[in-house]
Parts: sequence; C-alpha cells; structure tokens
Amino acid sequence: MSSLPDELWRRIFEIGIGISGFSYKDLCCISISCRRFNRLSCEDPLWSHLLSTDFPLTHTSSPIASSSSSSSKTLYKLRFERDKKRRVAAHWRALLRKESQIYEHSRRIREIDTRIAQETTKMEETAAELYNLRRVRQASVALNVWQLEVVRGRQSQMLQQCVVPAESRIQALEMDLTLCSQQIKWLKNSYEYERCRLKTAKEKLVSMKYNPVQEHKPASGGKEHIFHAEGVGTPFPKRKKERI
Repeated sequence: MSSLPDELWRRIFEIGIGISGFSYKDLCCISISCRRFNRLSCEDPLWSHLLSTDFPLTHTSSPIASSSSSSSKTLYKLRFERDKKRRVAAHWRALLRKESQIYEHSRRIREIDTRIAQETTKMEETAAELYNLRRVRQASVALNVWQLEVVRGRQSQMLQQCVVPAESRIQALEMDLTLCSQQIKWLKNSYEYERCRLKTAKEKLVSMKYNPVQEHKPASGGKEHIFHAEGVGTPFPKRKKERI
C-alpha cells in the first residue's frame, strides 16, 4: 500500500465512486483506516462527484452550493442534514397517517357492531310477532271446527274489518325476517373484514415504530422514503454496482 503513489490511489477511489458504486459511507470508512487515506478521501473531486450523483436536483440550484468558500464535503454534509430532516418529517407523517387509519377502522367497527345489535333486536321482535300471528291462525282454524255459526260469522266480520289481513301480515313479517337475516350476515362479514384491516394496520404501525428500516410509501403514491433505526435516512438509494 505504501509503495503506491497518491495518484494511483486517487484514481482507485474515483473508479470506486464512479463505477463500483461507492457511497459516502464507504468513503467515510476508508478515511478512518489510515492518515493517508483520510487525506485522500477528503479531496474535493470525490465529494463533488458524490454530491452531483446523490443530490442531482439541488446540487447546482442550491444557494449553499454556489458558495465558493465551502468544500464539496461540507456541502454534502449540509445537504445530507437537510435531507435527513425531510425524511424524518416524512416518517412522522407516515406514522400519523397509519394512526388515522387505525382510528377510522375502529370507528367503523363500532358502527357495524351497533348496527348488528339493532338488526338483531329487530329480527327478534319480528320473529316474536310472526310466532304470535301463526299461533293465532292455528287457533282460529281449530276453533272453526266446533264454533257455532253465529260466532264464526262474527269472527269473519272482525277479520274483514281489519286493515291488513293476517296472511298478508305474515308474509310481510317473513320477508322482513329474511331481510334482517341477510343484513346481519352482511354486517358480520364487514365486521370481520374491518377487523382484519385493523389488525394489519396495527402490525404495520408497530413495524414502523420499532423497525423503521423499510420503505414508507405515502398514500398519494409519491416518492418513497427509507429510514434507519435511529430515524436518520440515507439521502439516496444504493447505486447498482457494475463490473470494471
């Protein structure tokens, strides 16, 4: 290593950054290996290439980048810190969105639970009324066997004066009972579906809080964000390595 000139090592570093995909982390690791590498890794052309590669949109237009007194390494550090704050803020926005989703799923589950209770009560009342009407109809048929003609005539007059005939009422109650049963079945399916979504959202929230080394996609389908465990994000995706 010591026999190689600085120009050769400088060229090796340039090839590593330009072709092999060296990142700022690799360059920092190289700088702590020895004093010579520390001096060579701090040279402006290397960090200028990293700056233009990792921050291509803001490198030339940034007012910080136009300062002639700042080195490329200093500009890279400033841009990295600003990008870090942006990514941390995006991470917290993703957490808030996920918590909002959990609250919305919980609210829907409560609403569905209330509707299931209402439909169950309605079905029980309909079933009780239907049972009573069927009992009355069976009793009327049994009484017609031995009732006197006068009593049967009066009963016929009372039935004719009813606004809704008993048979029509029974059919309506049977239809209501069927509809209530179908509605309760549909509500239970919706309840289980919302419970699965709530469970998935809670698991995702726990993963985002305690294992944030992952990509968070915003709801609008925008740019993805990558975070480290301490909340510090890498300012760029890792470049693909190519063979020399």
